[in-house]
Amino acid sequence: MDTEAVIEAADVIDGRPPGPDRKEQIIRMVALFVMPFLMVTMMFATYMATMHSPHPRDMPVAVVGSGAAAQAIVDGLNAAPGGSTEATLVTSRNDAVDLLHDQEAAGALILPSEGGTSATILTASAAGASQGATVQQLLAPVAVANNWQATTEDVAPLPDGDRAGIAVLFAAMGMMLAGYVPLSIMVMGVPHLLRLRRFLPVLAGWSALTSSIIWLILGPVVGAVEGHYLTFLGVGMLATAAVGMAQLLLSKVVGPLAVLPGMLLWVVFGMPASNLALSVHNMPGFFQFLHGVLPLPAAGEALRSILYFDGNGLGTHLLVLAVWIVAALALCLLKERSATGNVIPGVPPIPDPDAKAPALAGGPPRSKRFRYVAAAGFPLAILVVVVGAMGFSMHKPQPHDIPVVVVAATPELAQQTADGLNTQLTGILDVTVAGSAEQATEQIKARDVVAAFVLPSAPDAPATLYSASAANPSQQSTIRAIFQPIAAAQELPLTLADVQPLSDTDTGGSNSMYVGMSWIMAGFLFLAVLRGGAPHVRRLPQFLPLLAGWAVGMSVWLWFLFDVLIGAISGNALELIGYGALTIFSVSLATGVLTRTVGLAGIIPMMVVLMMAGLPASGGGMSVYLVPEVFRPLQDVLPLPAAVDIARSLRYFDGVGVGQNLLVIAIWGAVGLALNLLIDKWLNRRSDVDEPGAGSAPEASVKLVPAEAH
Repeated sequence: MDTEAVIEAADVIDGRPPGPDRKEQIIRMVALFVMPFLMVTMMFATYMATMHSPHPRDMPVAVVGSGAAAQAIVDGLNAAPGGSTEATLVTSRNDAVDLLHDQEAAGALILPSEGGTSATILTASAAGASQGATVQQLLAPVAVANNWQATTEDVAPLPDGDRAGIAVLFAAMGMMLAGYVPLSIMVMGVPHLLRLRRFLPVLAGWSALTSSIIWLILGPVVGAVEGHYLTFLGVGMLATAAVGMAQLLLSKVVGPLAVLPGMLLWVVFGMPASNLALSVHNMPGFFQFLHGVLPLPAAGEALRSILYFDGNGLGTHLLVLAVWIVAALALCLLKERSATGNVIPGVPPIPDPDAKAPALAGGPPRSKRFRYVAAAGFPLAILVVVVGAMGFSMHKPQPHDIPVVVVAATPELAQQTADGLNTQLTGILDVTVAGSAEQATEQIKARDVVAAFVLPSAPDAPATLYSASAANPSQQSTIRAIFQPIAAAQELPLTLADVQPLSDTDTGGSNSMYVGMSWIMAGFLFLAVLRGGAPHVRRLPQFLPLLAGWAVGMSVWLWFLFDVLIGAISGNALELIGYGALTIFSVSLATGVLTRTVGLAGIIPMMVVLMMAGLPASGGGMSVYLVPEVFRPLQDVLPLPAAVDIARSLRYFDGVGVGQNLLVIAIWGAVGLALNLLIDKWLNRRSDVDEPGAGSAPEASVKLVPAEAH
C-alpha cells in the first residue's frame, strides 16, 4: 500500500502549493476523502469479488490411459458442470509428468491397469499448494465413481523451508513495491531525478539493491529459499525496472495521481492474476488473461520456473517484463521530447536541487541529502517490513499447541487417550477431555478448542472427529491430517464432522479477513492522508468531526459493497456497520498519535503493528496455531485480529466473543483519543514557536515543534 503517494496526490491535486484560496481548500478537503476511498474500494472490491468463492474454470488436467474407457473419462471431465476442467488424454505417466513440469497441466489421473483398481492422482505443489488441493477435489470423485482406490503423488514438491509456497509470492510482491513506491516520493522531494538521463542509472542501482535485499530476507534470514541469488538478482532487476519505468510513465502523464492506476495494475489486479496465492484457474477469465501480461505474475512465475521447474517456460515470463521496460522507456522518451513545463504534471519544480524543499508531503523543508535519504529509506522500510514479516510468519506452517478435546465412554478412558496423545504429539496438540460430544461441539463453536475426538461407544462404531471449517479452513485440514493416520494406525474407522461449515459465498473462509482488513485500512489511510494533505487541520477538534463522518460513511459503504454489490456476506447489517465504524474510528485515532508527532515516518511502525503483525495473528488466512508462536499473544491485543473475529463471529458463531473484541478495539480508540488530547496540549504550549513572527528561526521551529505542527 503506497500511503505516501496518496498523501502527495492530495497535497498537489490542483497543481498549486497550499494557499488561502477557498476553492483550493475545498478541492484539497474533497481529495482527503476521495483518495483513500478509491484505494480501499479498489483493493477490497477486487479481492473480495475474486476470492470469496473461488471455483475452478477450465482447470487443465491430464488423463493417462488408452482406449474407449479412458476417452470416456476425459469426456466426462470435460462435460462437468460449470466447465471446471479441461482434460487431455495422454498415453504415459512420463507425458503427464512433463505436462506438470511445464505447468501446462495442473494435475493428472493415472487410470488403473487393465483389471486393476488402483488409480494415482499426480499433483505439483510447487505450482501452487491450493491448486494441488483443487486438483484432488476434481479427480478424486472420478476414482470413487469407478470404485478405484486412489493415491496421491506430488511430482514437484515444495522444499521444507517453504511448505506454504509463499517465497515466490512475497518476492514478486516485494519487487512490485520496489518498483512503484519510490516514484510517489520522488515526484515530491527529488523531481529533478525523474528525467530519463538521471532516472535510468538510479533505477538500475535501486533494482539491484532491492533484489539483493529480497533474496537476503527470504534466503539466509527466513530460510524459505536456498541459494539462487543470481536468480533473484536477474528476475528482480527486470521486474523492478518494468514496474519502475511504467510508473514513471504514469507519473509523467497524470502526476501524483499515478498512484491510483499504479496500485490497480501492480497490486490490485496483479494479485488475483498472479497464480501465486490462489490458482489463476480459479479466477474469472479476465484475470486469466492478465496473468499473461502483468509484471507481478511474470515475476512470480519466472522465479517459480527457475526454483522448482528447471526453467521450463522461463522465456515467456521474462519476455513480458522486457516488453514493459521497452514500451515504457519508449513512451517516456516521447513524452519528454514533447513535454513543456514541469517534469511531473501538477508538481511545482524545484529550481535549485540544493535548495531546501519538503521531502514528504506536508513536511518541513529539508536538505537535498535528507530528501535523497527519504526517497530511498521510506520505500526500503516498507519493502523490508512486508517481505520480512510475511515471509517469517508464513513460510513454514508448523502446528503447535492446537487445543483438542477427547470424549469417551468413561472419563478414565478419555483421560488415558488424552495423555497418550499429549505424549505422542508433544508441542503439536494440547489435549484435554470433555464430558460429552454435545459439550465438545459447544466448545468448538465458542472457539475454545479447534476439534473434538469422540471415541466409539460400541465395538463396531466409528470414531468421530468434530471441527469447524468456519473457524479456519487451514486448521481444520491440519487437524484432520493429524487424526486420520492415528485412527488408521489403530484400524479405527473415522467419521469427519463439520459442526459449522463455511457458506457457499465464503468457500475459502477469507471473507472475514477482508472485512477486517478493509476496516483497518480505511482507518489507517485517512489519518495518514490528513497528515500530508491538510496540514492546516492540526487540532483534534478540527479533524474529529471529519474522522467521525469518514468512519460511519466508509463502514456503510463497505457493508454495501460486500453485501449488496458483491454478495459475499449477508445479514448482520447494523452490527457490521456499527462495529466497522468503531474500528475505523479507533484505528484512525491510534494512527494519528504517530503521524502527528513523528510525521509520516510513523506510518512504518503503524503498518507493522496494524497489518504485518496483525495479519498472521488474526487467523484470517493461516491459522494462528500454524504461524510462529510469537503471534499467538498478539491475537488478544491487536485490532486486526479483533476485527476479523467480529466479522467471523457475526456470520457463523452467533456473536460469541464479539464483546471481548469490541473491548480491544475500544481500548485502542480510547488510548488514541487520550494521547491525541495530550498532543493538542503540547501543540498549544508551543503555539508561539509555531506562529509566524514569533521570533524563532525556521530551523528552530523544525527542531522543536512536533511534525503535526508543520
